[in-house]
Amino acid sequence: MTDGMHPDTSELRLAKVLAALGDEGRLTTVQALARLGESDCTRLQADAGLTMSRSTFSHHQKVLREAGILHARVQGSQRFLTLRRDDLNARFPGLLDAILATPA
Repeated sequence: MTDGMHPDTSELRLAKVLAALGDEGRLTTVQALARLGESDCTRLQADAGLTMSRSTFSHHQKVLREAGILHARVQGSQRFLTLRRDDLNARFPGLLDAILATPA
């Protein structure tokens, strides 16, 4: 891992990415983040329409981050999330676009 939180592009594994996206809540999160660009966690959960607890949503973020799908940036007390689109496209060309084009 390059920074202890995010795997390096070369460390991304297809099975781990697909497993992370296999959960409906995580897929919905990724689709919402693709629309938003960058979002803080609270706004993302609301914009994605997810009614799960904050701790469950935090767990989903961790799974997506550890799979290499999300990048988290901490600013003060807020955590901002973005998709690692360039890294995913470099490792698995077209995969993210295909996933985002598929209805949840």
